[in-house]
Amino acid sequence: MKTKAPHDPETAGTRERIIRTTSRLMQRQGYEGTGIKQISREAGATLGSVYHFFPGGKQELGTAAVRLGDEEFTEFLREALDAEPEPEKALVALTASLAEGLRDSDWLDGCPVTSTVVGTATSAPDIQQAAAEAFARWRAVVARRLRDTGFTEADAEELAHTVIATLEGAELAAQVARSVEPLEVAGRHLARLLSSYR
Repeated sequence: MKTKAPHDPETAGTRERIIRTTSRLMQRQGYEGTGIKQISREAGATLGSVYHFFPGGKQELGTAAVRLGDEEFTEFLREALDAEPEPEKALVALTASLAEGLRDSDWLDGCPVTSTVVGTATSAPDIQQAAAEAFARWRAVVARRLRDTGFTEADAEELAHTVIATLEGAELAAQVARSVEPLEVAGRHLARLLSSYR
């Protein structure tokens, strides 16, 4: 797909607004529950603009939304893990921050990647691929931090899988229960798990 050069602020602004709107809507409503017309209306863009930037329609928009969620969570994860010298403490703080954000959104804003990808297993392979890349990137961030703080390569890789899977599950459980407890418990138990490898 070819679009206008990114240095054109009006064009770049419209495209980014469409992606951010798609990400927010799919985060709250899922892929199936979000339509192109709603995206267009809430982004303040014409349908023609949406299809100009995303000729692949909803699947291309969903893929872009997943990539945005990936970038944002990667940055959040990296900053949270680097904020504490001990990854155990960093994970407790990270889960508390996720819990606070979820509560502040009235339990609506869970993981934008998971919310978008659920239900698209056979119908949207590009979204599936983008989500798989996101999870791999998040695991790599965790594994790198664990290696940097003395964990072996093998332990860091395996623990990274456990950390990301636990965070995803705990966030969903917190959303369903409308309670911060699943995330807070997950943070404490992940910290104990990491400590047991020392």
